[in-house]
Amino acid sequence: MNWRAIFALVRKDLSIVRQSKAVMIPIIMVPVILVVVLPLGASLLLGNEAMMADFTDDMAVFFDNLPESIRDEIAPYQSESQQALYLLLVYQFAPLFLIVPLMMANVIAADSFVGERERKTLEALIHTPATDFEIYASKLLTAWIPALIVTLAGSVLYGLVVNVAAYPIIERVFFPTALWVVLIVWVAPAAAGLGLAAMVLVSSRVNTFQEAYQLSGLVVLPVVFLLVGQFAGLLYLSPALLIVGGLVLWGIDGALLWYGARSFQRGELIARL
Repeated sequence: MNWRAIFALVRKDLSIVRQSKAVMIPIIMVPVILVVVLPLGASLLLGNEAMMADFTDDMAVFFDNLPESIRDEIAPYQSESQQALYLLLVYQFAPLFLIVPLMMANVIAADSFVGERERKTLEALIHTPATDFEIYASKLLTAWIPALIVTLAGSVLYGLVVNVAAYPIIERVFFPTALWVVLIVWVAPAAAGLGLAAMVLVSSRVNTFQEAYQLSGLVVLPVVFLLVGQFAGLLYLSPALLIVGGLVLWGIDGALLWYGARSFQRGELIARL
């Protein structure tokens, strides 16, 4: 395998990504909303004592239905505002954070082959001396590397935002937790792998970026179900659950990548020119 050829293709694709507004706008906007706007808004709202007084009875019922392990975790925080904000920033927003690597990988991977077709550069890619597998690997890395970088940078920014914004209420530095360490180090890279593996397969079979981008929304559905499950009190994330979930995701990634590598042939792309 010629890694020099692979990274040459990756550098070329990343330079094109930086020039595409259709790709860059969601890459910038989604992390900003999830990492900055939401935690800041939550801290401002839950710091409003008058608003919290209207939900005192509902909050008491909600806390009573929490798993014992989470009740023990929030026990050091005395007020309901502190406990509610901690739960929101640490537990409820955790599934939302997985949208960052998923969306990043999805958007870039959706532009992989179909973007080459729309820019009329697919023929040049097909006739490159790189092998089919090297072309396939370059498309994966083009999506996966930026997704990891933005996820790691986003997690650092999220930690700064929540600790600063929530400090007047919680009165201590509480982030990151063990849950978030597992989420960022183990689950987020697997989530990015799931998004890009699925979208590279889709992108090589559809005709426009819009088609590929619309289909990319389906990959986010498991995160939506997880988010709804947490808000409904049906399940709560834990480091152990994330380790198992990450293992399942890595297994699915491996199967999709193996299938993609075996099924990808530049001859199929030639037929779509």
